[in-house]
Amino acid sequence: MKRVMKRLMRKVKTSGWLLLAALCLFSGQALAIQEPQALVQETTDKITSVLRDNQDKVKADSNYLLTVVDDIVASHFDFDRMSSWVLGKYWRTAKPAEKKRFASEFRTLLVRTYAKALNDNYDKKIEMLPVRSRSGGDEALVRTEVQQDAGFPIPIDYRMYIKDGAWMVYDVSVDGISLVTNYRSSFSTEIRKDGLPKLIDRLAERNKSGVVGDDAKK
Repeated sequence: MKRVMKRLMRKVKTSGWLLLAALCLFSGQALAIQEPQALVQETTDKITSVLRDNQDKVKADSNYLLTVVDDIVASHFDFDRMSSWVLGKYWRTAKPAEKKRFASEFRTLLVRTYAKALNDNYDKKIEMLPVRSRSGGDEALVRTEVQQDAGFPIPIDYRMYIKDGAWMVYDVSVDGISLVTNYRSSFSTEIRKDGLPKLIDRLAERNKSGVVGDDAKK
């Protein structure tokens, strides 16, 4: 009986140490989450650096700009959340194939618009402003200003939240215009008029033509 109890106690001690090690490991991972402002600065620096060094490629091939920016921001932008929010009630009633196609085309439109805003200012200084966080610390507004040679700076703001242990962008505002909110209004009007499939077709055509920027401000 004593031998059994000793073995049991050894197992309890071993399990306790393993549990403690696991807790320390997960605590370390939680502490290692990159701050939202640092993530935005790092990502922006990467994009502007590539654009600064490859303007010849950008001018020669419009798709190069889209590819470069999409590759860098893909893991930091929650395009699924953006797509579902911008369609609202229409997302809930959409067919799986429609959701997939819309998300793909909307992602291209967003990245192209965002990429153009950065490419227009790749040689300008981007200043990081104080972050605004919601109570609880799971959402943040990262504010930046693109300094201009003359006139007021252009604000580019990032709304972010924590998803699966990492900060993710779910909306971008350029010069005070929220890309997601703006498109939500215009898409709703188009869907009521012609239906979701027609909207997706128009997005696909717009993406093929490379039209960006102007439609975001309507």
